[in-house]
Amino acid sequence: MSGPGKWWRRKSTPAKVETYTRWSFHSFAAAEVTVFALPVLGQVPLPYALWLCLLTCVHAAFGAVVASRALDWTRGRRAQPLPLMSAYGATSALFAGLVLWLADQDLGGEDTATALGTVTAGLLFFGVGMITLGVRSRRRVLGLVLGFSAGVGLLALALGAGMAALVAALAALFGTGFFAMTSVFSVWLLNAVYELDEARETRARLAVAEERLRFGRDLHDVIGRNLAVVALKSELAVQLARRGREEAVEQMLEVQRIAVESQREVRDVVRGYREADLGVELLGAQGVLRAAGIDCEVTGDTAGLPGEVQSALGWVVREATTNVLRHGDAARCSVVLEMSQGTVVLMVENDGAETAVAGSGGGSGLAGLRERLRAVDGTLEAGPAGKGTFRVVARVPVAGEPVAQESLAEDAPAGAEPVAAERGAAV
Repeated sequence: MSGPGKWWRRKSTPAKVETYTRWSFHSFAAAEVTVFALPVLGQVPLPYALWLCLLTCVHAAFGAVVASRALDWTRGRRAQPLPLMSAYGATSALFAGLVLWLADQDLGGEDTATALGTVTAGLLFFGVGMITLGVRSRRRVLGLVLGFSAGVGLLALALGAGMAALVAALAALFGTGFFAMTSVFSVWLLNAVYELDEARETRARLAVAEERLRFGRDLHDVIGRNLAVVALKSELAVQLARRGREEAVEQMLEVQRIAVESQREVRDVVRGYREADLGVELLGAQGVLRAAGIDCEVTGDTAGLPGEVQSALGWVVREATTNVLRHGDAARCSVVLEMSQGTVVLMVENDGAETAVAGSGGGSGLAGLRERLRAVDGTLEAGPAGKGTFRVVARVPVAGEPVAQESLAEDAPAGAEPVAAERGAAV
């Protein structure tokens, strides 16, 4: 059953920040109505109070629309809403000027004048704040703040406010400046979160590309020279055969020997690529996860484990680490290696369950791991393990001494990222 909590947990971190930012600015509309519109009903004579309340509600709804369109532009989903922002700015200035004019008409006592001044401030503060969401230039933001503040001062001076006009201008300057800074910082934070998430994805793709290049270089180094020799000797054998020389047979035997040697060397390269050293993979996984801002604790020792068992479990560490980086939204990850009743158990657990399940449940990574573990009579379990937790458990029977429970964290520097760990991104 889907609920609000699950809907929120399934969002990525950038999507959560964007949702929080949007609803924060949408809540400003409710705050504008609550703080500035409703109080005038008891402080301003009718029917002016009703009209002012309606005017503020319209301004608040207009501001919510402007904020939504401006944030869409920030994320590149629509064009910059310049006409809408201009209309909203003009509306804010017009409404604020109208309220200031009403304050000068002596509609009531001091409470009425205070209420009208408060409404004017609210219209300007929220108006400038919402418009700033759609502006990137700091000079334009500063010009917007100074322009509205100067306009308030000049209008108040024209209405005969005297020195009070300076106070009104300064109040508008500080108020609109605060809301403008809030909007600028919110947009900066939202963009920064998305850029960090894109950088993490780029790093994973670069790791895949680097591993492909490394494998290509290895193959070229192994068989490039041999193929050149084969081509040369084959051409020589053809020329000798046409002349009826017996040396042609010797050259073809040499070609055959080089081909067999090349085949063996290619197998060695592929075997080295497929095999994984468990100790290196554990340390590499810890370094990569820490570099990604995920708190990772690794416990256990690989001493005494057969090579084929280490290779199979090393692939489990690679795949689990890749899923945490690519699909999960984890803040913590633990890797535990222990011996239990003649079986070595590797458990990788992280707190990014919602997105991790979606990312790895139906893929081929876990199926490939099960095939590798099946070759050493091992088993694999993967799935949610409590609220917000995803766990991968691999079990392989092995005869030997129990694995010591010593932390590997002290042996690895925080930024260590062995090549074997980077190969995990290619799974």
